[in-house]
Amino acid sequence: MDTIILIMQAATLFIFGTMGEVLSQRSGVLNLGLEGMMVVGSLTGFAAATLSGSPWIGLAAAMIAGGLMSLIHGFIVITLRQSQVVSGMALTIFGLGLTAYVGKHFLMVGAPPRVPTIVSGITPLLFLGLALVPLTWFVIYRTRFGLIVRAVGEDPEAADTAGINVARVRYICVFIGGMMAGLAGAYLSLAYSPMWREGMTAGRGWICIALAFFSMWRPAMVLIGAELFGGLWILQFKLQGMDIPVISSIFTSPYLLMMIPYLATVLIVTLVMSNEKLRKRIGGPAALGVPYERSS
Repeated sequence: MDTIILIMQAATLFIFGTMGEVLSQRSGVLNLGLEGMMVVGSLTGFAAATLSGSPWIGLAAAMIAGGLMSLIHGFIVITLRQSQVVSGMALTIFGLGLTAYVGKHFLMVGAPPRVPTIVSGITPLLFLGLALVPLTWFVIYRTRFGLIVRAVGEDPEAADTAGINVARVRYICVFIGGMMAGLAGAYLSLAYSPMWREGMTAGRGWICIALAFFSMWRPAMVLIGAELFGGLWILQFKLQGMDIPVISSIFTSPYLLMMIPYLATVLIVTLVMSNEKLRKRIGGPAALGVPYERSS
């Protein structure tokens, strides 16, 4: 039972980050800056909670910070119509560098006011993560807004002809995705591991991006994938504690562990983005990663 709770706690972060990425990609915008937004949310949440004495203020501040970070990406790829891959990578580097510089002032600070637990270490955020699955499904498949988002992601030109403001819809989705990334980061520093250290997201943002593709942009599959990766995340620590020389030497290597999420994301994104037929076959948005310029 304790192991199940640990897996669910680890999976909650992946649910937050991936749900936001799914919505962004459904509108046609690939956001590889998730890691940068998440780590900024983690530091902002920690700092705001420490200074205010309230973890809820920390969570709100983190969501705002993540949303503002996402608007940088939105301006570059939606308004300026530049490469979504390059912009996302640059945003991740910026976020990691910014938090490394600003965050050094919080390294010696003790544990922040953490999100209160209900029972056995379970916080309300875990239930919020679970509730997001049916809520996101309902929004995408059963609301007018969801229909508009899917139309923009499939054929922005046709959506534009129908009177839909493609840029506005994409900005909204990117902003929501950034807020969810900020929430995921704050969950890490205020609930899962209440502390701050440089680069504490440790590649989780990349895993969320890979999960968006793995789930085939379906909320129910996000839940399954998040629980799977949450289990693997816990498993690596379990294996490190085993007295098996070969396994121990492999799984205790920090370099190997840091490589895995990056390699997995690069392979999945490259495979799906380079093969339009494969993307369509698994239900991916046809216009994903493609800048839209309104014809005169």
